[in-house]
Amino acid sequence: MPSTSRSYDANPSYEPVEGQVVAGWPAAVAGLPAGPLVLSVDGPAALDWDALADGLAAAVRSAGREVRLVDVRHHYEPAAADRVAARPVPADDPFFTPLSEARVRDLFGVVPRADRLPDAGIVVVFGPGAGLCEPDVLWYADLPKRYAEAAVAHGRLPVGVNLARPGEPGDLVRLFYTDWPVLDRHRDAHATRVDRWIDMQDVSAPASLDGAALRSTLEHLVRGPVRTRPYFNSTPWGGQWAASELGFTPQAGNTALGYELIAPEAGVLIGERSGPQVEIPFQLLCVLHPQAMLGEEVHRAFGTSFPIRFDYLDTVGGGNLSLHCHPQEHYMREVFGWPYTQHETYYVTASEPGARILLGLTEDADPDVMRRQVQDAIAHGTPIPVEDHVQTHPATVGQLFMIPAGTPHASGAGNLVLEVSATPYLYSLRFYDWLRKDAAGASRPLPYAHGFANLDTTRRGEDVTKDLVQQPRTLRAGEGWREEVIGALPEMFYAVHRLVVAPEADVADDTAGRFHILNVAAGQGVVIETRDAGSHFLAFAETVTVPAAAGPYRISPVGSAEVHVVKALVVEP
Repeated sequence: MPSTSRSYDANPSYEPVEGQVVAGWPAAVAGLPAGPLVLSVDGPAALDWDALADGLAAAVRSAGREVRLVDVRHHYEPAAADRVAARPVPADDPFFTPLSEARVRDLFGVVPRADRLPDAGIVVVFGPGAGLCEPDVLWYADLPKRYAEAAVAHGRLPVGVNLARPGEPGDLVRLFYTDWPVLDRHRDAHATRVDRWIDMQDVSAPASLDGAALRSTLEHLVRGPVRTRPYFNSTPWGGQWAASELGFTPQAGNTALGYELIAPEAGVLIGERSGPQVEIPFQLLCVLHPQAMLGEEVHRAFGTSFPIRFDYLDTVGGGNLSLHCHPQEHYMREVFGWPYTQHETYYVTASEPGARILLGLTEDADPDVMRRQVQDAIAHGTPIPVEDHVQTHPATVGQLFMIPAGTPHASGAGNLVLEVSATPYLYSLRFYDWLRKDAAGASRPLPYAHGFANLDTTRRGEDVTKDLVQQPRTLRAGEGWREEVIGALPEMFYAVHRLVVAPEADVADDTAGRFHILNVAAGQGVVIETRDAGSHFLAFAETVTVPAAAGPYRISPVGSAEVHVVKALVVEP
């Protein structure tokens, strides 16, 4: 059980239910069956596959077995990259595409088959798609997505990092919209038959866990609270709050984007704290146990897509976010191919004096004038009088701001905002970025045509304050505690609540068949008691998912101060 005296934990982890995480290729090879066999090592494109093959082959030879290597990437069709590529709509859109619906199978004309070596030899087929080769043993090698994203963004990976593009420099658009959706579907389809999971964060001594132990551990985790490994990205507008208050080391000078729980990129650490650990995609909990994780009704509506995300926007000591909106429901489906859209909310966790939130159109806003000013800003560097078009609101700590799709918004400088949002996160349609330049002196791309195509011009003036800056409504209460609804709208499928709990009180809750997400927004922390998974401590600023299968649970505050817990749940699947 986690300690109830610690502060924010940047590396939360869970011990495997059976087996243990081991380090190094020799330990992994030791578990292979005797006799001749074909071993496939599948995984994402953004791995050092040559180092993997060399390390694995050396360990096999050291174990006294013959080895032959087959690089499956050499068997891709010449047009494989085009076969799987996401297609922008319109075709010349340089910013966004729908997520690719291709399969890894589309990379091949004929999937290669490997004949076994005589005696006890091992044929190792490796690379993205190796699992299609009908192996005797299947391993999956993985690298958390944050590594690929950061490396491509900063040019640290060699050419050929994108799927089926040998010799080409890394490309983020390709990574987000083609590689990840194609390879994630492939990984998910093979999750039940993986014999060993390998974490390649340390290429020289990769950590790994037996597949059966992996699946039994995930089956256990869906019965109680589970927290993903957080991290922070840097951006031109980023601040310093997470560095100064949580101890994160900025990658590029600031801690702008805090990934608490963004399901497509989130990972769960498995292994003892003092030993090797593997980071498992959070998404596998939803793929292998969709009803236990999401709940029956949510699973029916969203499939295995985990539909809510929690992240931080840190502008304390930084600058304003870009002014932007997100696609409306029909546009998200028809143009970008997502079945649900990017509704958002901002919860102000901390703010500096005078900090503001930009949200909603002013009563007199004229979209045509705004469009001409955006074009002038791009062409001539002319500042836009943003407050002529968009309202500003005091960034009061504890206030939630509702941001349905199509609403122009930005967090101003001096805020720590907890973003409680729908999971889609790749479609920020920017209007204006304050004439800011990146480290290379280039202006940030502004896909304003998409933005104006989605701008909701019907909600403006006083309606913004009435609908989108809501006051808390008590839902239920007891001695020393209350649960408030702090944000709900008919067009949004989720609601945001807040539990306010006095130091000596506690509160009973129940998932009632739908997952909850909890974040300690004020106070030292809480202990969450569940029926099947015991106790789980949650410190200030941490986020945890309570799976649907957890059922009844109890929250007890830690420390001498009142605790505020932000809670999100699906209300209209």
